[in-house]
Amino acid sequence: MFEYLPPLNDHNLPYPDTIHPIVVHFVIAMVLFAVLCDVIGYFTKNSRLYEVSWWNLFFATISIFIAVIFGQIEAGLAEPYAAAVSTLNLHTLLGWSLSGILAGVTGWRYVIRSQKKPQLPMPYLLVSLLLAGLVLFQTYLGDLLVWIYGLHTVPVVEATKAGELL
Repeated sequence: MFEYLPPLNDHNLPYPDTIHPIVVHFVIAMVLFAVLCDVIGYFTKNSRLYEVSWWNLFFATISIFIAVIFGQIEAGLAEPYAAAVSTLNLHTLLGWSLSGILAGVTGWRYVIRSQKKPQLPMPYLLVSLLLAGLVLFQTYLGDLLVWIYGLHTVPVVEATKAGELL
């Protein structure tokens, strides 16, 4: 069965480079921008910003599931060494959790949007700020995996294959 899969490259991937970070940067930007639009819209009473926020949340919710799928594939191919395992596990757990949390917040936002309320409720704004905080923490974990632990970088892949990293 494995002979039908494409060979892995220098990054230990079956495609030229990691896809997860490309997709996840859209999610990060859309969620943070949605929260920013909601907060500014709340204080300026500009309801057009609520519409911008809604569409950003909608597309971020779709995109996060794509990011999580590619994240799972790439995490499985990463062959992390001992120092990176706990960070990768936390990043994975939080990624799946964020997909559910984001879907829930987007659903809540859809209900608010359907009711055509002129102002967002304060509990929603607080939850969306918490969501933004979780997204920022998840971004920090992803940065650790790439910039500190070097997952899917050529030197780390070579060192892992040579048995130099355990």
